[in-house]
Amino acid sequence: MAAFVSRYARAFADVVADFKLDTASVEQQLKDFVATWDSSAVLREVFEDPSVPAVQKIGVIDQMKAKLGLAPQVRNLLAVLVDHNRIGALHEIVAEYHRQVQERLGIFQAEVVTARELQAADKTALLEHVSGLAKGKVNATFRIDPAILGGVVVRIGSTVYDGSVLGRVERLKEVLAS
Repeated sequence: MAAFVSRYARAFADVVADFKLDTASVEQQLKDFVATWDSSAVLREVFEDPSVPAVQKIGVIDQMKAKLGLAPQVRNLLAVLVDHNRIGALHEIVAEYHRQVQERLGIFQAEVVTARELQAADKTALLEHVSGLAKGKVNATFRIDPAILGGVVVRIGSTVYDGSVLGRVERLKEVLAS
């Protein structure tokens, strides 16, 4: 992810918080715009074409504003992205904005990797433990990777908790090598 993506997302999350906007409504407006963006190759061509002046592109956003019911702040975000030639990173910025909002609400994304499918009770217990590690609520995605041999690997943001058998073997190799 480019550094500018998190800056735009953080700034927009600050605007949403400052204006006390409904985050669910803002996210829906962004999803609607992204869906329109994805479904129209002509729209993407116009917005990404450097020969089309930014003023005309912003005019297109203003026409879309009424049809999609965009809040002025969402319209302004899109206009800034156009003005700074960052509209091509729309998907990444929207995804990072979503992550920022979730984090501000105390909800963290976690990826849980196990060697085998877990029973419901085991998943519940593991999620309680992961919530404690994250110090907040966790939305977890579970993935199976037999290569870890056993145990669990949890990724919360950029932090990885490796309790896998493979991880233990790798750490033991490092200790024995030194």
